[in-house]
Amino acid sequence: MTAHRSPEERKADGKGLREVVPRSSHGDWSPAAGRPDPVEVISSEDTVRIQPLVPIRHGRMAVSPFTFYRGAAKIMAGDLASTPSTGLTAQLCGDAHLANFGSYASPDRRQVFDVNDFDETLPGPWEWDLKRLATSFVLAGRDNGFDRSAIAAATTQSVAGYRQAMATFASQRTLDVWYAQATVDQIIAATPKKKHRQQMSKVAAKARSKDSLKALSKLAEHVDGKYRIKNQAPLLVPLRDLARSMDPDALREQVTASVEGYRNTLADNRRVLFDRFELVDIALKVVGVGSVGTRCMIVLFQGRDEDDPLFLQIKEAESSVLEDHLPRSQYEEHGERVVRGQRLMQASSDIFLGWDTVPDTHHHYYWRQFHDMKGSADVASMGPKRLRNYARLCGTVLAHAHARSADTIAIAGYLGSGETFDEAMTEFAFTYADQNDRDYAAFIAAIENGNIDVADG
Repeated sequence: MTAHRSPEERKADGKGLREVVPRSSHGDWSPAAGRPDPVEVISSEDTVRIQPLVPIRHGRMAVSPFTFYRGAAKIMAGDLASTPSTGLTAQLCGDAHLANFGSYASPDRRQVFDVNDFDETLPGPWEWDLKRLATSFVLAGRDNGFDRSAIAAATTQSVAGYRQAMATFASQRTLDVWYAQATVDQIIAATPKKKHRQQMSKVAAKARSKDSLKALSKLAEHVDGKYRIKNQAPLLVPLRDLARSMDPDALREQVTASVEGYRNTLADNRRVLFDRFELVDIALKVVGVGSVGTRCMIVLFQGRDEDDPLFLQIKEAESSVLEDHLPRSQYEEHGERVVRGQRLMQASSDIFLGWDTVPDTHHHYYWRQFHDMKGSADVASMGPKRLRNYARLCGTVLAHAHARSADTIAIAGYLGSGETFDEAMTEFAFTYADQNDRDYAAFIAAIENGNIDVADG
């Protein structure tokens, strides 16, 4: 074990970093010389994906500058690599935009709110996640038609929420930080307006109803005395109906081969639970924006009878977009990288979270429940005040996700109690959002010129 430094020494270390990396310097950004063409960066990710699905990815990214941003994590990773860094690290989400936060069920069946996407997770500079989060609020505010002052207020709150939460965690005992958890009930109770509490309660209730039984009623059909997944092409296609060009036999073999390896990554008690289910059907499922075209499937399992379903999602894990700019993961299997990162960043994680790499292929997968009280905020319906509140919540939650692996005292010492850092990060977010708009315009031009294929999705 390494020697532990005192809290006073760690705080002094953080404050001392202000001389090396002034907090105001985080507001500076301009495109690096020789910056890669954004369309080429997007296209480079398409080469290893299921080709008939790639135009759907492009179609989703083309909807707005914000949806483009959701699919452009690789572009931003390259841009962040040249930004100021304190050298203090944390386990990163790697794609910490506002749509990658949401509710889900903890193992003890509480409805909690946390970061919920870890495809790009990797240890790295804590500032990178916060810059991606702050920029997402500028883009969301623009999408909602807010004026600059309203957008700036929300963006600043995402950073201030992070800074103030980190100060709180720095003052707490280690186990208290580790166990901290934002529950949906706590969030609703802390919401000032009754009207907003009622709206949030309605959304939370809808999310609580999402489970495998609900998924069965929506996604499955009863044929010849048993359930099977419906064909809802092009977004949900059972492997039995998949075009031969998409190689359904290979996908089926990969899933069935992955089951045993995945099972072995579960804790013993959860392995006993998993063994009570048998595989019934498999379907290819289009999900998200950046993930479209990767090998993502849902798998229907059955327990004691057909009214005892379990839907799991198996999702392809590729190398993190951060690995081009940071040390490679210590884990050779990308599915393991995702799962280990998620377990480190979340106070509680899905009991069926696990991974596997299919032998004799280059495909890495991780497994999780498909529906388990999962919910997300309807940002498009928010007014300026609600967006500010949501921004503060996301910043607070991100701080806790980082606090589980980072030196909270050093980071809090660096951030301080003033608004210097908040203002700098807000300036960065506006500048980078402008760059994202230019990249989006280039992407749309490539579509109009016929260089990028799109499809409705």
